[in-house]
Amino acid sequence: MQHNAETMTGVIVPSIHSIQYLRALAASAVVCFHVSEQFDGPFSVGAAGVDVFFVISGFIMWVTTASRPADPVGFIGRRITRIVPLYWIVTFMTAAAMLIKPQFFYDQLLSPLSLGRSLFFLPLLQDGALHPVVLQGWTLSYEMMFYLVFALTLFLGERWRLGVLVGSLTIIVALHFVLPEGYARSFTSPIVLEFAAGVILARLWLQDVRLSFGLALTLLGGGFLLLAVIPLVDADMPRVLRWGIPAMLIVAGAVFAERARPFRPVALFSFLGEASYSIYLWHALVAVAVTGITLRLGVLPALQPALIVVLSLVFSAMLYLVVEKPLIRALHPSRPKGIKRGKETPLTQAADT
Repeated sequence: MQHNAETMTGVIVPSIHSIQYLRALAASAVVCFHVSEQFDGPFSVGAAGVDVFFVISGFIMWVTTASRPADPVGFIGRRITRIVPLYWIVTFMTAAAMLIKPQFFYDQLLSPLSLGRSLFFLPLLQDGALHPVVLQGWTLSYEMMFYLVFALTLFLGERWRLGVLVGSLTIIVALHFVLPEGYARSFTSPIVLEFAAGVILARLWLQDVRLSFGLALTLLGGGFLLLAVIPLVDADMPRVLRWGIPAMLIVAGAVFAERARPFRPVALFSFLGEASYSIYLWHALVAVAVTGITLRLGVLPALQPALIVVLSLVFSAMLYLVVEKPLIRALHPSRPKGIKRGKETPLTQAADT
């Protein structure tokens, strides 16, 4: 049977173990992508882990706030205390490493301006893309923008909230096609629609929509199949279509398959899901250190990519236990245990319920 958990409001909500599994998978895929990129490998599809994260983020933010008293200020406060402390730690550590070993960071830029703007999710543009000190931190700029829009819709009644939220995200994307190249346009990427997709899935899930187990698995498998096939058909397809649609199918298939046939979670996968924010933030810095060690030890080049992936995952997960988990306990002492409906995203660990 599917386990239930009680939120701080006393509402009994079901756990969604598949969300944690997908977070673990998405974080691992991004690690593989970056290591593959480092060695000019073929695993570019691993970057789609970010798109899965975005869909999950929309899903969980809607589920955690539905049918509960609106608290926009509290919502933003929880998001900030959940995301910012670890991000700042990793950013300062990365900046220190760049100063000590700049040759390990290629064309990455470090200046007081780039550091300051990175800390506040307004990184400098480089080649038309957001370019924070922690390179993968560009996704958090979109997350924070989504949280801001989401918080504003919490001032509305539930009757209007979904339409206004999805409409606002659609308008933001529409601006992408009329704004000139520049900083404002960089925040209007169509990837923002992946948050909206997650919100819509959450609305359907909360309305107790049910799919047969076979149909849900078809959606899940279809999503993975599209990830593999679309680049072969049209490698230049816009990201929101190339990876966003498969990500939506994967999340939908996973949560509705679990609803149709609940399962007992595997501890390792659940742990990696809990550690996914740390894995996502730390892995690039850890991979630099591991690469240096493998080169010093003379590890065979053919073995280096797999070894770097495994050790990056292991050490980043350890940093979750050593750094992030104590931060969570200190900043959210009343946070319930377990993986609840009230948990968070891909990139930003579980939300406070």
